[in-house]
Amino acid sequence: MAERLIVNNVSVRYLTGDIKNMGLKDYFIKKMKGEYIVKEFWADRNITFKLEDGDMLGIIGTNGAGKSTLLKAVSGILTPSEGTIERNGSIAALLELSSGFDGDLTVKENTYLRGAMLGYSRQFMNEKYDEIIDFAELQAFQDTPFRQLSSGMKSRLAFSIACLIQPDILILDEVLSVGDGAFRKKSEEKMRGIIANGATTILVSHSISQIRRMCNKVLWLHKGEQVTFGQDVETICLAYNYFLDNKKLPESAEEMQQMAEAQRRIEKQELRRKQNETIRQAAAIKARRAERKAKKKAAESSEETSEEQQ
Repeated sequence: MAERLIVNNVSVRYLTGDIKNMGLKDYFIKKMKGEYIVKEFWADRNITFKLEDGDMLGIIGTNGAGKSTLLKAVSGILTPSEGTIERNGSIAALLELSSGFDGDLTVKENTYLRGAMLGYSRQFMNEKYDEIIDFAELQAFQDTPFRQLSSGMKSRLAFSIACLIQPDILILDEVLSVGDGAFRKKSEEKMRGIIANGATTILVSHSISQIRRMCNKVLWLHKGEQVTFGQDVETICLAYNYFLDNKKLPESAEEMQQMAEAQRRIEKQELRRKQNETIRQAAAIKARRAERKAKKKAAESSEETSEEQQ
């Protein structure tokens, strides 16, 4: 299979200083005296992986792990400080869904505005407009000012416009978590259709169950470092869930397997507990129903006895 994306030892460094808190004159004076301090922060260090046609990579990690920075580097928004990124094919990134809208414009006007920003022609938007609105479930809000929509409605519109694309490489940053449960399911199905057409996809999501369900490869980042990358999605995700509860990173492949097994036992115990609780609740409901039925029967019997005595 063709290699769509090759990320080789990529690092992204940010330089920070206190220039925002001083005037230009003070900056040059401090610079000349050697008193101006520049700090560096490595958001990602030595990240390496390859993706082929049809791969779906899930990137996991806690806040501050470097996930969004890596996506920006892969999509070309940021240039890596070190390393190389080879992209073979067209690329589209859905990173910040709710940005790029005008609160004073209507839903319809914003739909065309966002489409233009994504490079769609007016003719294309005319053809796809009804499809966008129907998918976003905003038929009754087309003339409503965008600022009056709920955050979920705004995200649904943005997603509906963005998912018209059919790129070779698709990057998704938490976009499958928008809207309610029914819309999230519909979003997943839409993305599956895009992936089925051959798109190589990168998904960042805090929903580990979503990663386990949709991805065939996983990249685990922690504080900018690559913990692991591989195709054993189940093992890596189980080990990550164990890490979330115990704050202990695996130091070897063997230790990762041990963490995964421990988490698997925990999940089985939790599943068993929930099943037992369901059985207990069902038994309690059955007992209450039987008790009400017995009381009703006793009351009816008492009434019959009273009538006979009269």
